Order: sequence, then C-alpha cells, then structure tokens
Amino acid sequence: MSDSNAGQARARVLAVSIGKAIPLVVAGAGTEAVVLSGIRKHPLSTLVHPLGVQVHPLGVAGDEQADLTVHGGPDKAVYAYPAEHYPWWNEQRRAASQPEAGQPLSFGAMGENLTIEGLTESRLWVGDQVRIGTAVLRVESPRQPCYKFNAALGYRHAVRDMVRSGYSGVYLSVQKTGEVRAGDAVIVEAGPREVSIDSINRWRCDGRRQLF
Repeated sequence: MSDSNAGQARARVLAVSIGKAIPLVVAGAGTEAVVLSGIRKHPLSTLVHPLGVQVHPLGVAGDEQADLTVHGGPDKAVYAYPAEHYPWWNEQRRAASQPEAGQPLSFGAMGENLTIEGLTESRLWVGDQVRIGTAVLRVESPRQPCYKFNAALGYRHAVRDMVRSGYSGVYLSVQKTGEVRAGDAVIVEAGPREVSIDSINRWRCDGRRQLF
C-alpha cells in the first residue's frame, strides 16, 4: 500500500529550521518564570536560499532541545509541520488579541525543523517512511504540546487549540542520515498503516477535554 506518485509530487519542503536553547518567559497561576527552550526556530534553508542541511540520528545539525526528557531523542529527532496550518494559527492569534498578531508567523514559529507543503497529518500513519533529499525518516507520533507552546505563540490557549484542531505536526526518527534542503520533494512510502496520526490526535483530544 503506497501513496500515488502524483499526490506526492505536490509535497515539498518550504523551509528547514533550527534553534538554540534560549530563555523563554512562561506564565502560570499569576506568576512568571524563565525556562530554557529550543522552541524558537529560524529558517536556515529557504526556497530563496536552499542551503543543504545535514540530518543526523538525533536531529538536524545545529538544532538544540533544552529538556531531553520530553523533546528530542531518536523518536523525536525531527519535527515536521504542515505549512497549510499557518493561516489558521494567525487567525487564532488575532482572535485572542495577541499583541503581535498583526505580524504573520514565520516558518519555524511552531518549533518545527521542516515546514512542509502538501502533506498534512491526515495522510500519515505511524511507521510510514518519508524520503527527503538523501535522508530517510520514519513517522513516529504527533506532537503533544506543553506549556511552552503557549509562551511561544503568545496566548494562553495555544496548547488547547493544537489539541482540539489536530494540527499537531509529526515527530520523525532518522532511518538514514543525509542532507535536506528547502525545495526538496517529500516522498511517503506507506508502512503497515495500522495506527494513523489522526486517530492518535482524536484519542488525545477526547482524553483531555476535561482539562479545557
């Protein structure tokens, strides 16, 4: 079972982004705290400047994660996010009167390493292989956002909105190291297709409704 070549021809990388672990101000229960986070990422490779970036077993070269108990590691080495969701997030920020909502989010703002066009969560299953450039990646799981995501997006209900929408993006492991760059085609080779990313997102949403 595999996706059609015609469908995959439309999927491509728009940006490859990295970030350093830097201080992030988070708020909760009327207080503020400063924690280290690598969630703020900036594009290193774009369609205008398609620089090749190496992908290693533990992630994209130059990228950092601050809390390795919940981020990074072999099963969360690379985070990919669909570009199609960006307009929706911009609207959520405007609706929440986020102070910087007048400025659209830049690629990498969701904390992703790969911003991908033409491939959303609904087309991916755990175990699918994803070929980009000379690298081979494997779909592992959807993202489960933490409180730092609220701080990165600048409004208090960003975590809730990601869970409810299912606009989670996916974590990928690295099956074969290689080089990726903006403009690369994204080719999906179907795995066993037993557990879909959408089904995990629905299960998480149903399980967390009482928290929201």
